[in-house]
Amino acid sequence: MNRILDTISSPSDLKSLNDRELKALAGEIREKIISTTSKTGGHVASSLGAVEIILAVHSLIDSPTDRFVFDVGHQAYAHKIITGRLDAFDTLRTYGGISGFPKPAESPHDVHPSGHASDSLSIALGLAKARELRNSDEKIVALIGDASLSGGMAFEALNTIGQLQLPIVIILNDNEMSISRNVGALVRHLGAVRSSARYRQARDSSQEKLEESGSIGKAFVAFGRSAKDSIKQFFVPESMLFEQLGILCTPPIDGHDITALKDILRTALDADGPVLMHVVTKKGAGYAPAEDDPVRFHGVGPFNESTGASIKKSASPTYTDIFGKALVREARVDEHIVAITAGMRTGTGVEEFGREFPDRLIDVGIAEENAVGMAAGLALGGLKPVVAVYSTFLQRAFDQMVVDCALSNSNVVFAIDRAGLVGNDGPTHHGVFDMAYCRMIPNMRVLAPSDEEELVHALHTALRIGGPVAVRYPRGCGAGMAAPQSGSMLPEGVSRTLREGSDVALLGFGDRVGAALVAADLLEQRGIDARVVDMRWVKPLDAEAIAEAAQTRLILTIENGVIAGGAGEAVLMTCAQQGFTTPVVTLGIPDEFVAHGSTDKLLNDLGLDGVGICSAVIEALGA
Repeated sequence: MNRILDTISSPSDLKSLNDRELKALAGEIREKIISTTSKTGGHVASSLGAVEIILAVHSLIDSPTDRFVFDVGHQAYAHKIITGRLDAFDTLRTYGGISGFPKPAESPHDVHPSGHASDSLSIALGLAKARELRNSDEKIVALIGDASLSGGMAFEALNTIGQLQLPIVIILNDNEMSISRNVGALVRHLGAVRSSARYRQARDSSQEKLEESGSIGKAFVAFGRSAKDSIKQFFVPESMLFEQLGILCTPPIDGHDITALKDILRTALDADGPVLMHVVTKKGAGYAPAEDDPVRFHGVGPFNESTGASIKKSASPTYTDIFGKALVREARVDEHIVAITAGMRTGTGVEEFGREFPDRLIDVGIAEENAVGMAAGLALGGLKPVVAVYSTFLQRAFDQMVVDCALSNSNVVFAIDRAGLVGNDGPTHHGVFDMAYCRMIPNMRVLAPSDEEELVHALHTALRIGGPVAVRYPRGCGAGMAAPQSGSMLPEGVSRTLREGSDVALLGFGDRVGAALVAADLLEQRGIDARVVDMRWVKPLDAEAIAEAAQTRLILTIENGVIAGGAGEAVLMTCAQQGFTTPVVTLGIPDEFVAHGSTDKLLNDLGLDGVGICSAVIEALGA
C-alpha cells in the first residue's frame, strides 16, 4: 500500500489532506521516527508526542513565509520529515547527515538553530516585532514544552509579549515530563488545570472573562462548550498566570486530536494579540516502550525496535555513573554535601544520591541560573553544594558563577558533565567552552581528570579545598580503569608525569591524556622520545611541569575544548611570562562550530586522537 508520507515533499502538500488523512499520516511519521531512531538514537519520546501538533500547524500556515519556531528542537522530527528531508531522515544525527535539531543551513523551514530550552518565545517575539516594523503580515507560531516554560528566559519573554500585545500563537505542549520529571509551582498549576475537580465551579466565571475579551475569547468559549470530553475539562482560573500577563489562554486541548487542534489554531491565528494554546500530549505517543519510559527515551542511543531495549556498546561504567556513586560515598561521611540539578537527575547521575538523601537533592527544573544562584546561598548557609550540570547548559549561568559564587569565594563545586565534544547532538550540545569561561573567573579552580580514578580524586579534592571549583569530565565510558572506593586529595596545581621523554612534551588535559599516550607510542616508532604529562589542573597550572617541558624541543598541549582562551593558551602565557623560547603548539577545538557525528570521528577529523597528535608533532619538528 502506498504511504501518504511518500506524497509529502513540503508542508504545502498537507493542505490537500483531510483530517482523516492527516491522522493516518501521523501514524506513518511515527513509524518512520521509530525505525530510524532505533538505529541512530535520538530524542524519541518528545518527537513522537508532538506529531499531531506539527501537522496541524503546517497544514494551516504557509512555511517558510510564516514562521514556526521550536523550543529546544527535541520535538522537531516530524517537522524535518515533512519539510523535504524524508529521504535524508535515515542519516539523522550521523556524521555528514541531517542534524537532530532545527538547523537553518539545512532548510529554510528551520527558523533558528534551537538546542537550548526556553528561548523560543524570545525568538518569536523578535520576529513579531520585526514583522511590525516591516509592516508585513506573516504568521508566527512558537512551540514550547511545559518544562521549558519554567525557564527564566521564557518568563521574561512572556512578560514582554503581554506588554507589546503583538500577534503570536504560543503552543504550550504540556506533556508533564522534561528529561527528568518536571518540578516547580508552574507545573503544579498546569496539573491543576488538567485535573482539578473545582473546574465546574470556576468554569462559569472563566467563560465570562473570555467572552468579555472579545470575539476571539467568545470563539474559545464556544469551542470549549462543544468539544469532545477529552478536551472538555474547561478550568481556567481567574488568577491564571497567562491571563494576568495579557495573553489569552485556551482551555486544555487534546494534542493528539488533529481536528480539535486545527479548529482552535485557526481562531488563534486570526487573533490580533498573543494567544497561548494549552495542548496536552503524551510523551512517546504511539510507541509503548517510549510511553512507559519517557525519561530513557528522551535521548536514547540505538535500540531494539520491537522491544525498545537499548543496544549497549560497552559494559563499562560511564563517567556520569562514576561521579554519581562517588558523590553518594562522599555524602555518607559529610552531611553538609547537597546536590543541585536543573531538571536532569538521571542525565547528571544524581538519581542514586536523591534516593539515599532525598532532602539533600534539589531539582530546580530547567533553570540553570537559579541552580547556581541557589548554590551560592546554600554555601553561604554553611553547606557544600554540588551543581551537577552539562557543560553546554552551565554556559547559561555564567553571570551567577562570577557574581554569586566567585566574588564571594563561595564553596560551590561545579560537576561539569558532557565536557568536550558530545557527538551526535552537535554544536548546540558540545561542551567545549567550559575551560575557557571557567579559567577566566577569579577564585575559580578547574580540574580536568583524565580517567575514572582521577575523577573520584578530583571530586574528593573539590569538596575540601574551599571556594568555587569546577570538575569537568566527558560524556560516555571511561578508560576502563576500576574506580576507587574512596578519593584522595590532589595537591593543588600539581600534575603527574606518566612518561619521561626528551624530544617533545605532550601536556594532556582531561580525556586527551589517553590520546597523548597513544601518540607517544607512535612517535617512539619514529625515533621521537615523547614526555607525557597529565596536567590534572587547568587552573592553577603546574608551572614547574611547564618549566620541565620547556627543556624539550617542543611543547604540545592537547585539550577537548576550544583553543581560544583554553588551557593551551594558558600554557603559552606561562611560557611567555617565564621567558621560555621552546615552541608551543596548541591542539584543541578550532574557532568554529563543530558539526554532529560520532565523537571518535570528530576527534579524528580535528587531529585530537593519537594519530593526529603524532602527525602534529612530526610536522612541528620537521621529522
